[in-house]
Amino acid sequence: MTTAPAATATVEPDLPLAVTQLMKGVVYREAHDRAWRQLLQLQAQVRDYVAVIGLTVVIDEAEGYAFLRSRPEEAGTDDDASQPAPPRLIARRSLSFHVSLLLALLRKKLAEFDARNSDTRLMLTRDQIVEMIRLFLPANRNEARLVDQVDSYLAKAVELGFLRQVRGQDSLFEVRRILKAFVDGQWLADFDRRLAEYAAELAGEPAAAGDGGEEQ
Repeated sequence: MTTAPAATATVEPDLPLAVTQLMKGVVYREAHDRAWRQLLQLQAQVRDYVAVIGLTVVIDEAEGYAFLRSRPEEAGTDDDASQPAPPRLIARRSLSFHVSLLLALLRKKLAEFDARNSDTRLMLTRDQIVEMIRLFLPANRNEARLVDQVDSYLAKAVELGFLRQVRGQDSLFEVRRILKAFVDGQWLADFDRRLAEYAAELAGEPAAAGDGGEEQ
């Protein structure tokens, strides 16, 4: 007696799952497998859903991440000038000068890594990151204070989702590829000029300057 072939399992569309995971934060292919598959399957529906509340979806299938972003503010016309702008659901975050410098250096390091490697995961130790930043700080910085400051910058980068601390290895970090979406190619093309500005500003900062935690 022949046995009928088993029915192929199908994944039912689950719009709430895709949208809810996006509302929680960045959706990563490797970390949110089911939500990621639903998001790719339901892209049009998800875009329509979040557009109602003034958001848009950024999906990078090659890099394996997706996130929500506020839609660009459009210039109003004379007819709607009196209408209040919709509330911003995705807050803009101002970064300190030194955290901005760290993200710029990490983005450049990621570009160099991609040019030389087929691997997709860039891993850096805390010591490597300290050496990257040291080049742009006054030479007379106290070593212990420098490390403490870099730790605070790393903590902020982890909080923002641009770095991930490797579990069980406190001094090892993965540079998350979503950084490419926020520090884009055009920004990177102007990187040398920006670093010259950073170096000039840092060279002129007073010896008693703060640790960079103050928001700009």
